[in-house]
Amino acid sequence: MVLIENMTKKTEAVLKPADLEAIERFVYRNGDDIATAISRSFERLEERMDAIESRIFSRLSEIETELKDELKILRLLAEGESEVVIGEK
Repeated sequence: MVLIENMTKKTEAVLKPADLEAIERFVYRNGDDIATAISRSFERLEERMDAIESRIFSRLSEIETELKDELKILRLLAEGESEVVIGEK
């Protein structure tokens, strides 16, 4: 119950100049780490996008091959050179 009361209490916090300087030093010291983490995140994102792109192109290639085969069969049927008969038992 006390925790909830403490969470709902409005308290005014005043930052002293020393506090602001400490925060500034912390951000300055860790700036390189933050930049490195962001850079690595973008690299992982790029790797994922490359993998997705590769899978899409692979699947499109498969579909293209299947469509070419279907078109060949339809062309043979249209020209009457195929032994396949559609609709006959």
